[in-house]
Amino acid sequence: MANRSVQMKVGAATVGVLAAALVLPLGGAASGGTSQQCPALPQGADPVHLHPADFSANINNRRWPMTVGSRWVYRVLDYSNGSVNRDVIKATKRTKMIADGIKARVIRDVVRHHGKPVEKTRDWYAQDNKCGNLWYFGEHTVEYVHGHPRDNGSWEAGVDGNMPGVALPGKPTVGLSYREEYSKGVAEDQSRVLALDGQARVPAGHFKPALMTEDFSPIEPNVSEIKFYAKGSGQAVLAVDVSGGSDMEQLVKYTH
Repeated sequence: MANRSVQMKVGAATVGVLAAALVLPLGGAASGGTSQQCPALPQGADPVHLHPADFSANINNRRWPMTVGSRWVYRVLDYSNGSVNRDVIKATKRTKMIADGIKARVIRDVVRHHGKPVEKTRDWYAQDNKCGNLWYFGEHTVEYVHGHPRDNGSWEAGVDGNMPGVALPGKPTVGLSYREEYSKGVAEDQSRVLALDGQARVPAGHFKPALMTEDFSPIEPNVSEIKFYAKGSGQAVLAVDVSGGSDMEQLVKYTH
């Protein structure tokens, strides 16, 4: 899928901001398809049968490594009103035994606005040993409304029909699609790989080549988000709502 372009459905006032942060693919890219060595990734509500022995909480996916103590700081801009939040993510030494028997790494994610917490999340990830796919097993999320905490879409794989998904494939190819999470009516995000040769310029640096993906969900069919992942950066270096939303997350600092 060479020279794929993305239509930015944002206001004219944000064009300059996006232009400074986002560089789309310039060259050709490999054709789509799944690896012959790795099993097909889950789609939609497809059931999966995972074996705990095939997974590790030690995550070294080259585009999303999460060694214990790693820390990411993001600037989150809502370009509809100009407000800015600070998002700090840290890979903790803690692990969680998921209901389906897989041990997952606990990742702490705290979003603040002017120093006050807006949302606190504990995410659970593990990596399969065969293909290096990074799997997502759920989250415990609390948002703060006028200072009062309330649940905001928490779910766990193996509970009440919830199923894990793939946060990032170990061997991505253009056109590859996969489920990121599945909790019916709560979290049904899916993703597809758009390019392997993207670029992203953010406060933390200029990353190239970068894997470019599009996230979407049948729960919110009008919402689309573009993400960029670079080798060794951990997490996405840039995430931009291009339809149905107005957020842009830029990596400011990464330590490990």
